[in-house]
Amino acid sequence: MKTYNAYDNFLAVLDKAAKELKLNESDYISLRYPERELKVSCPVRMDDGSVKVFEGYRVQHSTVRGPAKGGIRYHQKVDDSEVKALAAWMSIKCAVADIPYGGAKGGIKVDPGELSGAELERLTRVFTSLIYPVIGPYKDVPAPDVNTTPQIMGYIMDEYSKLNGCATPGVVTGKPIEIGGSLGRTEATGRGVMFAARLLMEKLGKSLKGVKVAVQGMGNVGSIAAVLLHREGAVIVGVSDVSGGLYDPNGLDMEKIFAHVKQRKLLSDFDAGNVKRITNDELLLCDCEMLVPAALENQITVNNANDIKAKYIVEGANGPVTAQADEILDKNGVIVVPDILANGGGVVVSYFEWVQNLQSFYWDEDYVNELLSNKMTKSFNEVWDIAKTNGKSMRLGAYMLAIKRIVSVKKIRHID
Repeated sequence: MKTYNAYDNFLAVLDKAAKELKLNESDYISLRYPERELKVSCPVRMDDGSVKVFEGYRVQHSTVRGPAKGGIRYHQKVDDSEVKALAAWMSIKCAVADIPYGGAKGGIKVDPGELSGAELERLTRVFTSLIYPVIGPYKDVPAPDVNTTPQIMGYIMDEYSKLNGCATPGVVTGKPIEIGGSLGRTEATGRGVMFAARLLMEKLGKSLKGVKVAVQGMGNVGSIAAVLLHREGAVIVGVSDVSGGLYDPNGLDMEKIFAHVKQRKLLSDFDAGNVKRITNDELLLCDCEMLVPAALENQITVNNANDIKAKYIVEGANGPVTAQADEILDKNGVIVVPDILANGGGVVVSYFEWVQNLQSFYWDEDYVNELLSNKMTKSFNEVWDIAKTNGKSMRLGAYMLAIKRIVSVKKIRHID
């Protein structure tokens, strides 16, 4: 089976967008390379007294438009190539949203399910101490990602604050509310996916009501997107997680499923009655109008792109569609709302949290959600207009918008 390199996917689209913008290579060549890559070894005392060493990464792709920004994921398949790609996508995502950040990403190669709560805390604190020199409210601001939680962000904030000599809530976003987190942050990425889906339907002169949707991934992003789409009137016909999926052409009981997964339970443990159980692969190819891949990258490839039945794809995950598969989908008339636009709600509200931390002035949830809606609508309209004007996909339109913004700042600042 072919191995897909996520960073190569980024470079392929970057070069194509730069060509469409008629940029000289010198204008954007630095975006092909991360500014800084840090690899650390994290020794952790386990509960049984033994010591294990875990590999960790922090990659800063760009700080041209502001402090680097990006999540930290805990996953057994984390590697340097994946983290590089995720950091690069964050640079593009922040530029599309037009917030004053660059891009970064971090990760630890670990299966968090195999660690106790105490071991996870010790691992997080060791990792924080090792990346301490390169992070900070004005340098690089981490956030939650796959398998990391507000509590883990709390450990990072606390460990950094100890090393910094004072409470520094602005070093990380996605924290618990009690230590400076923002209302609405937990739901922000999934809510942004719902906004993107709704905006797409509006552009097409349609409504979400009655649209049959399948969602791959029932983590924070996918589960919240699914239940919010359901509340907007969409019919959720399929959902899946690492344990498998559920499919019902007449619609699933999304409120009941959401209550189940909120307790961090797998779908394999859900009492689905006569609902059909399917695999993740079957979920991607199921009979639906809209597909929301909200799990991990490289889910839709040349091997299955031609078999996708959905007319619309709204990317909840980062990089779920490979560059080659993207071309197939575009040729087949599938409209893809790219990750750098569709799942930008998380980083937008992270930005709001950071602003609140720096000002020590906090907003209510309705205000946060209103600001998020305004930001998402503006970004969606800008990407849509560029794509339509140039006859390109929304992904290429989003890259063109982002690269133009980054290169413009580079030129103003006289940065090579």
